[in-house]
Amino acid sequence: MNDLLLDSQRQLEAVLDNATVAIILMNDRQRCIYMNRAAEELTGWALEEILELDRPLHDIIHHTRPDGRPFPLHECAIDRAFPEHARTQGDEVFIHKDGHFYPVAFTASPIRDEVARTIGTIIEVRDITEQKRAQERQTLLVDELNHRVKNTLAAIQSIARQTFADAPAEMREMFGSRIVALSAAHNILTDNAWSAAPISSVVQAAIEPFGNDRFDVTGKDLQLHPKAAVSLSMGLHELCTNAVKYGALSNSDGRIALSWNVENDQPAKVLSIFWREEGGPRVAVPEREGFGFRLLKRQIALEFDGSTELDLRPEGLVCRIVLTLPELPVPLGLDGGRDTA
Repeated sequence: MNDLLLDSQRQLEAVLDNATVAIILMNDRQRCIYMNRAAEELTGWALEEILELDRPLHDIIHHTRPDGRPFPLHECAIDRAFPEHARTQGDEVFIHKDGHFYPVAFTASPIRDEVARTIGTIIEVRDITEQKRAQERQTLLVDELNHRVKNTLAAIQSIARQTFADAPAEMREMFGSRIVALSAAHNILTDNAWSAAPISSVVQAAIEPFGNDRFDVTGKDLQLHPKAAVSLSMGLHELCTNAVKYGALSNSDGRIALSWNVENDQPAKVLSIFWREEGGPRVAVPEREGFGFRLLKRQIALEFDGSTELDLRPEGLVCRIVLTLPELPVPLGLDGGRDTA
């Protein structure tokens, strides 16, 4: 084996210079004492040029904010790693040697000697220009999607008002409340870039119109696929509506226990949701199955390889919904602009 390759310093330099991430070392005076080839390409500065300037690295590549305001050294998160003896991470905007700004993600870690004194900082930096552009594309796509969804829902409401003009008020109100529930689910997805929705937010939005103080909600938060979020939102709305008409929410004493848990995580998550009513009037088996119960039984089973069990006990409705959760989609714009939602 070549003796040169056994030299630890040469090995280290070979590793650092062939790394794709930019790596910079600063001493206790915030001066750069080393940067690898990737860091030179990222910043536009050669190590020899930086050493010759003999200035804090911040004053060379990070001294001005994108809006033109000065960026003093003591406000820089990267440089806090040394005096605070702690790792810092985040996003910043650097200034290239040619003057243009570019966004970076960084990790700055203190370097300690053999007696644990902090003697410098090692910084890992990567250019996130494309990631930021993808996020901007994603925002535009989500805004356009949200605009179209709202227009569609408004059109549906307009058509419904004309179609149900002579229908009973209860029917018009029921249809309108379903559109509102659908809109609430879409709002949650819009806030989360249509990539996922927290189940806690979906549940909260569904029960809020019916009085949060009547519900005992428990369950660990998890992210739902947009399709599952919408279906669950509509299913919970139907359960709430039924409870107002016939069950625990039809009087002042009834309560509803709502909980969920993940029963299986391989190869796919299986989510179980439990709904139990108590304190309402004595429940009677209906003569015919309404739209809400049909939606719960059929949509869940067909779309999510799941099931819905409805037990109309005299003391109150008990419902168990089981969903096989779809995998979360790749966020819009973060996979080469491809929409996989």
